[in-house]
Amino acid sequence: MLSRWTDFLTTDGEKEWRKRDEEFDNDIADRTELIDKWNESWTCLFNAINPLTDNDLAKEIFIRNQGHSITEAINRQLAHYPYHIGQIVFIGKMLCNDKWTSLSIPKGNSKEYNAGKFSKPKHKQHFTDEYLKREK
Repeated sequence: MLSRWTDFLTTDGEKEWRKRDEEFDNDIADRTELIDKWNESWTCLFNAINPLTDNDLAKEIFIRNQGHSITEAINRQLAHYPYHIGQIVFIGKMLCNDKWTSLSIPKGNSKEYNAGKFSKPKHKQHFTDEYLKREK
């Protein structure tokens, strides 16, 4: 993410300073360092895209010398990040085993889950609100 979004309007999304092969090394010391790197990457992304204007979205940028409109580049990353998030979830499930809290409908609970949902009146709410409230 840092390579892709650092100075992305003026430099290629694959920076010379990126050492992609080293990203597969298990060199993160602890949870704090991992969260710091996670936050640094997302901050870089949002700092890059938040100031964009409608006129910016058609500008051409490059990723490995391949031209993209900014909209195409954002969509490219939107399609790519879930792949890694799925990897994170899979590892989390393996590590937590029986203590894993489902991020959606727990296996075997579809009927009860839907009964609870449909027992409430229609309303507007972000789908993660209930999960986030459970975690507090």
